[in-house]
Amino acid sequence: MAIITFVGFTLLVAVIAYFATRKTNEKSSDGYFLGGRSLTAGVVAGSLLLTNLSTEQIVGLNGQAFSEGLSVMAWETLAAISIVIAAIFLLPRYLKGGLTTVPQFLEIRYDKTTKSIASGLFLLGYVVILLPIVLYSGSIAISDMFDIPMLLGVSHEVSIWICVWGIGIIGSIYAIFGGLKAVAISDTVNAIGLLIGGLMIPVFGLMAIGDGSVTEGITTLMREAPEKFHSMGKPTNSVPFSTIFTGMMLVQLFYWGTNQAIIQRALAAKNLKEGQKGLLLAAFFKILGPLIVVLPGIIAYYLLGNEIDTPDRAYALLVNAVLPKVFLGFFAAVLFGAILSSFNSALNSSVTLFSIDFYSEYIKKDASELDIIRKGKYFGIVLAILSMLIAPLIARAPQGLFGYLQEVNGCYSIPILTIIAVGYLTKRVPALAAKVGILSGSLLYIISQFIIKPIMTNNAVEAAMASGVTDTTELALVESQAYPHYLHVMAILFVANIIIMLVIGKLYPRKTEFVLEYTEKVSIEPYKYLIPVGLTICAIVIGIYWYFA
Repeated sequence: MAIITFVGFTLLVAVIAYFATRKTNEKSSDGYFLGGRSLTAGVVAGSLLLTNLSTEQIVGLNGQAFSEGLSVMAWETLAAISIVIAAIFLLPRYLKGGLTTVPQFLEIRYDKTTKSIASGLFLLGYVVILLPIVLYSGSIAISDMFDIPMLLGVSHEVSIWICVWGIGIIGSIYAIFGGLKAVAISDTVNAIGLLIGGLMIPVFGLMAIGDGSVTEGITTLMREAPEKFHSMGKPTNSVPFSTIFTGMMLVQLFYWGTNQAIIQRALAAKNLKEGQKGLLLAAFFKILGPLIVVLPGIIAYYLLGNEIDTPDRAYALLVNAVLPKVFLGFFAAVLFGAILSSFNSALNSSVTLFSIDFYSEYIKKDASELDIIRKGKYFGIVLAILSMLIAPLIARAPQGLFGYLQEVNGCYSIPILTIIAVGYLTKRVPALAAKVGILSGSLLYIISQFIIKPIMTNNAVEAAMASGVTDTTELALVESQAYPHYLHVMAILFVANIIIMLVIGKLYPRKTEFVLEYTEKVSIEPYKYLIPVGLTICAIVIGIYWYFA
């Protein structure tokens, strides 16, 4: 029954997306990649939410909450503030310049080579990091929810391979042959289902704890596991409290303000007003995010703590334990939609970057619109196959899914954010500074996190053990103090790269000041309630932190 419901709801969403886009003119690259710049606020918000709220979030963050508690909510609640900043400061500039991709701004501000370097980093990040992680985390969820190993009589590893290729093939069809508007429409439908289904899990979980009462379940959970309800992360946590003032906000600004897979939704808005309303609506719902991506992990800790050996499996096992079987197929379908959404978005972004920033610029400058779309589809197929081959290998990573994703993303996120920030805030910093900044930022971060850090932490732990320290908690504290947290490292490198770029700008300034011209592609009249609504959202976030401090 669950499988029939799963298939039925999934097909329904596909049919809705098909009929919603069959009359759309996608004979041009703008129509294909940006949905014709016609998305309304609701579609922008729903698409943004589901693009972000996928299994690397649901599975990964609930796994961290299972281990650490409420402190990991920073990844969700602080996102709301970053979205507000993107709506106020970044989106008006993007739409004023008529941008299709974020790297296009880098070409306007610096030069074509800088844009190509940034696009290359984005593409590398998508194929090596984001796409495989989405596929792997989604496969864990689907495999455990439907118990694929028992259903098909295969090992857990084989079931992951089966799910990876199944999700990858279906997602590729959506993204490569449907274009962004098909993805956005299906995202919006799935977002509604995911919000409903996602809230069902903590409700049924709390009812299981409270013998049918949600309020009694909350009371019992907070009484029996009070250590899980602190917003201030400890030094040994994955998100120490101090990091929310340094690298955490930078990561959030990069993700919600410059990441092509995310911001392309807002770039496809019919005008600035609709884009800003969509971003603010998404920011409001991000405040509710911990109910879906954090609270279930804490509930799993209370109900199934002794039965779960791998934190990343906590969410799927909780779903099986508390969700009535009649709802399992529906929830699996909307979760499958969330998986497809993130995969589709990253794949569509990759195709967009390749087609517009590489193929039409370097490979075939006189290519027709249809030729650009066709070659983009071919590239998407190759990229999808590569990501499906890499995804199962992530099981060998020592960190949890979400921690691995965020730390590795630093290789390109902070360098790109640096050159975009300097590009908007200065007028005479030259292209040379951007090239130095983006390359030095990537190399320094890689050296810091993957060469120096392992050496220093291993030496510190070995020295502590040699002196007689054997307690795992004490050893974890020694390890956390042996080297700065990766979010602090990001902040340090961000400041260092800005200084480097400003020094180069002082020594070798542009001959003329940079001015961003208005292309008049869309109206840039802002949403009149932008500031009061944005400030209200920020106040709510601060209030939540204060309440759970």
